[in-house]
Amino acid sequence: MNRESLLLRQIHPNFVQNGRVTSQAFRPSPKDESHLSVDNGDMVTPEVSWKRFSVQSENSSAGVMAISHSECSDCQVEVIEDGVPYPEHCYLDFSPFGRKESDRIGKKLASAAHSRGWLFEAN
Repeated sequence: MNRESLLLRQIHPNFVQNGRVTSQAFRPSPKDESHLSVDNGDMVTPEVSWKRFSVQSENSSAGVMAISHSECSDCQVEVIEDGVPYPEHCYLDFSPFGRKESDRIGKKLASAAHSRGWLFEAN
C-alpha cells in the first residue's frame, strides 16, 4: 500500500440522505470500538468488495466510496492492514481521538470521498 492507495468503504443505506452520503459513514460507531473497516483497493475491486460484503445476510451496502491513504495520514488517522477476516481488510484507527475530533475527521474524509464519487453503486 502507498499514499495513493484507495481504501474502500461500504456505505450503509441509512447513511445516504437526499442522495448524499453523510459523514457517519466515515467515522466509527460505538460498536466499532474506534476501528473503521475499509478494504485495500490495491488488492480488491470496489465491485468484488461490495459483493463479498453484501452476501452476508446481516450486511447492507448502497455501494462503495473511497478515501486515499494520504487523506487518512493528513488527518493523523493510522491505517492498519490487519488482513482479518480476509486478506484485503484494513481498519482506520480512531482510538487516539475523542468523539468531537472523530466527527471532525469523519466530515473531512466524507468530503474527500464525495469529491471522488461512487466507485460502485448497488442497483
